[in-house]
Amino acid sequence: MFKESPLSFIRKPKLWLALEGQTPRWIRLFPSWKKMHKEGKLPPGPTPLPFIGNLLQVKTNEPFKSFLALRDKYGPVFTVYLGPRRVVVLCGHETVKEALVDQAEEFSGRGELASLERNFNGFGVALANGERWKQLRRFSLTTLRNFGMGKRSIEERIQEEAQYLLEEFRKTKGHPFDPIFFLSRTVSNVISSVVFGSRFDYEDKTFLSLLRMINESFIEMSTPWAQLYDMYSCVMQYLPGRHNRIYYLVENLKDFIAERVKINQKTLDPNNPRDFIDCFLIQMEKEKENPSSEFNTKNLVLTTLNLFFAGTETVSSTLRYGFLFLMKYPEVEEKVHQEIDHIIGQNRIPATEDRINMPYTDAVIHEIQRLTDIVPMGVPHTVIRDTEFRGYLLPKGTDVFPLLGSVLRDTKYFSDPQKFNPGHFLDEKGRFKKNDAFVPFSSGKRVCLGESMARMELFLYFTTILQNFSLKSLIPPKDIDISPKLSGFGNIPPTYELCLVPR
Repeated sequence: MFKESPLSFIRKPKLWLALEGQTPRWIRLFPSWKKMHKEGKLPPGPTPLPFIGNLLQVKTNEPFKSFLALRDKYGPVFTVYLGPRRVVVLCGHETVKEALVDQAEEFSGRGELASLERNFNGFGVALANGERWKQLRRFSLTTLRNFGMGKRSIEERIQEEAQYLLEEFRKTKGHPFDPIFFLSRTVSNVISSVVFGSRFDYEDKTFLSLLRMINESFIEMSTPWAQLYDMYSCVMQYLPGRHNRIYYLVENLKDFIAERVKINQKTLDPNNPRDFIDCFLIQMEKEKENPSSEFNTKNLVLTTLNLFFAGTETVSSTLRYGFLFLMKYPEVEEKVHQEIDHIIGQNRIPATEDRINMPYTDAVIHEIQRLTDIVPMGVPHTVIRDTEFRGYLLPKGTDVFPLLGSVLRDTKYFSDPQKFNPGHFLDEKGRFKKNDAFVPFSSGKRVCLGESMARMELFLYFTTILQNFSLKSLIPPKDIDISPKLSGFGNIPPTYELCLVPR
């Protein structure tokens, strides 16, 4: 879709190439340069131009690859300027773990994500900081956990939804189809049952519209225009163009959730909460006299949106990519079929307890997650105080990119990181083997809220689908291209069709 960066017309002059790695005197005269360098002892990195920063080194159509090239030159910790914005980039398992786990508190802030900031303004659990984030995260974790152990467990919700999906798959009668909205509908209904208290009918027009907006938002967040906006929001927020599309998509999603909140408010029974929204409303009432409470309507709407969006897009994209990997490597699919037949058989629904007896299937799912690498650059962090790290001093408020993709492809932990190989998660006896560098959900204090739910969904969906169907590609396996359609904030799976053959 995007062959070149929107600013690909900028080229390095010969003089600039000669000056890389040093600070020319003429650049030091600019006040903006002085401001950028007035604090801290920062890691090395390419010399930025005033305002433009390191746009010459960081391609907006493939930022992750650009960062890996800079890592090869400057090491696993380096500084880049995304426009006037200073960012410290962390690469590799040991570096990221040292920051997010060993110095978890210092690196626990949420960094700037300008393309969403206009919608969220620091509200909602995913983009909040300080006491607001602590209150919302603690509440969200507790509430999700309680729903997981309620009258209908999360596992039962997933199992039920997987059966609805099988019905839809059978209707395709072996004909080619695009799986995007089949998978997003079923996955979204799991989180919908938690946050809204009920599932949507698969043909519900409002539901389909929401899913399209979520899918389009994730795509837009990964375009070069979004990367440019994150660099130059101080200017681009005033300009017309495609970079504004994310704002309007997210606003529409917010409007839907705000309407759901109003419906819940009118029918609320404090003694019988039906969903996440009810639980939040009850907490709002409990804390209405507390001036420091973060339980208000704005945080309710935006936290619900965080859960709904993340609970829909990340798992459905991973499943979509997973089908592609299995079609490209049919011998892997065949081994999964054999393990399913041996452990589960054809006469009962898969359960999470089966996972422990299915090491190969478990390894395949882990390998799919590793190579899918849904959010390769991670969500930005920031240091909440002046922080010493590996001999450097990062001033309070410095944004940090922990490159999760560099961890998932760390050659110290994966023997052949670019290759699809379930053996990365198996020992010599074929038993499942954990790998410390497996961090698709990030790590530390900002680890994904829905990790346990997502892991359960991936296992139950893959086993339920493959128990009932074989995947058939429309092209030879060797011709299947697994390159992402777009790679920016997220890795967007390629668009494709497949056929499902009943087993």
